[in-house]
Amino acid sequence: MSQEEIQHQESTPAPAGEAEKRPAAAAPAELVPFIEAILFVADEPVSVERLAATLMVDQDMVAQALDILRGQCAARGVRLQRKGHRVQMVTAPETAEVVERFLGLDVTSRLSPAALETLAIVAYRQPITRAEVDAIRGVQSDSVLRTLVSRGLIEEVGRLEQAGRPILYGTTFEFLQYFGLEDLSQLPPLEPEESAPAEAPES
Repeated sequence: MSQEEIQHQESTPAPAGEAEKRPAAAAPAELVPFIEAILFVADEPVSVERLAATLMVDQDMVAQALDILRGQCAARGVRLQRKGHRVQMVTAPETAEVVERFLGLDVTSRLSPAALETLAIVAYRQPITRAEVDAIRGVQSDSVLRTLVSRGLIEEVGRLEQAGRPILYGTTFEFLQYFGLEDLSQLPPLEPEESAPAEAPES
């Protein structure tokens, strides 16, 4: 190809179809309004991979834009919630009472102590099987697990590769919403076990 042809191609504007396929932004901050709009209209959590494909940028840039959006939401009535590679926009936990009143939701439903205990075990030990939950609690947990699944607080996240292929349970986005968490890293740390007393030195 001659130098003249190269210069001609560089100076010729790209067809409209190609221009529309180009990335919407070149910096993470410029992606924020597009990501916010997508999450606002989405009726379910959206994966980082899908956001990157939609915006035609790499996933690292999307991750940086999500961090910016999360910071911006800190002073708003909405929050950015993330679980693994999926994200969604939710109402801020401090607005729950007003939002529930506006929507006419029943706010009297509460989890039983057994359900809270089981839910805590799943949250901190996920993925976990029913047998493992039973072993920790010391009682059968079938009915409690069914209740938590029906409430949408836990879900099947896989199967254990052993005889019977028992279900592995994990928490859901609804779990994060119920406790006002943005992601699982905001779970309060478990108290460390008391250290064993030091042995007396030999004489």
